[in-house]
Amino acid sequence: MHYLITGGAGFMGINLTRYLLERGHQVRSYDIAPFDYPEADQISVLQGDIRDHALHAQAFDGIDVVVHCAAALPLCTREEIMSTDVEGTRGLLEAATRLGIDRFIHISSTAVYGVPDHHPLTEEDRLIGVGPYGEAKVLAEALCVEYRARGLCLPVLRPKSFVGPERLGVFELLYDFAFTGHSFPVLGRGDNLYQLLDVEDLCQAVLLCATGDRDTVNDVFNVGAARYGTLRQGFQTVLDRAGHGKRVIGLPVAAAIWILKVLEALHLSPLYPWIYETAAKESFVSIDKITNRLGYAPKYSNDEALIQNYDWYVANRDGIAKRAGVTHRVPWKRGALALARYVF
Repeated sequence: MHYLITGGAGFMGINLTRYLLERGHQVRSYDIAPFDYPEADQISVLQGDIRDHALHAQAFDGIDVVVHCAAALPLCTREEIMSTDVEGTRGLLEAATRLGIDRFIHISSTAVYGVPDHHPLTEEDRLIGVGPYGEAKVLAEALCVEYRARGLCLPVLRPKSFVGPERLGVFELLYDFAFTGHSFPVLGRGDNLYQLLDVEDLCQAVLLCATGDRDTVNDVFNVGAARYGTLRQGFQTVLDRAGHGKRVIGLPVAAAIWILKVLEALHLSPLYPWIYETAAKESFVSIDKITNRLGYAPKYSNDEALIQNYDWYVANRDGIAKRAGVTHRVPWKRGALALARYVF
């Protein structure tokens, strides 16, 4: 099959590209960023902005399935997030409908549930986006409902935070502290259940939506690990892997959140509300729907996913240190959080 991956040069994009190539499919990447991977000569690369409607006919030419991963992430400006995640999605959906694309898989987020007051979260729970990114994801899903009603087969996946090769972003803080022999702070005791997801398992979910019965997949599905534990357990697994004998250190929740809010307001921290307001709370979704209806069978636990991502980080650390930005593929600028290494 011929797949178009928007955001193909991003963290999920490259992992999905590799996953599909290994299974004999053909891939086109559509991303504003250059596709700077060894697989570039194995795929079709269209470098451009998904908001550029003039490129859509070229992007969709010969495509069977669109996987829409492209998004402006939470550290971008509100304007950038809304124009990319909402209006960019609208333009792609309109083009897909006009050009007769068979399936359009939209990668959403469990950020659409906001800061929940119960668990597990199911696909029927109300959507309350926190901050511009969460709001944009809710609005983009509303567009999906609209275009599904117009006849487009449009599976929507809501993944938990996912990790794997090429993943940095906020997780790079943990990996760097572990590698350099520091303990790692968490809000509260860290005893809250916190579900993650390995990117390979997310790729499995995408392929199930791309190849399953049209009526069955034309719905909304949570995606997460089946085996997960507490936040403390997962982070301690990484510290143990590093081998320095360091521990997870709990911080008073109220005081830590107040400090992080102040630092965020002063642009001295990369952590945004959805991260620090949910970090000390339980966070897990039901995956019964995708398991029962599509046969989703995640391979990796939280611990296994984190260890794989950490091992990739160690193997690539020298090149990683030279980059910084606002995407999941690069370390985030730490601001005042860089001082935490002198404390822990």
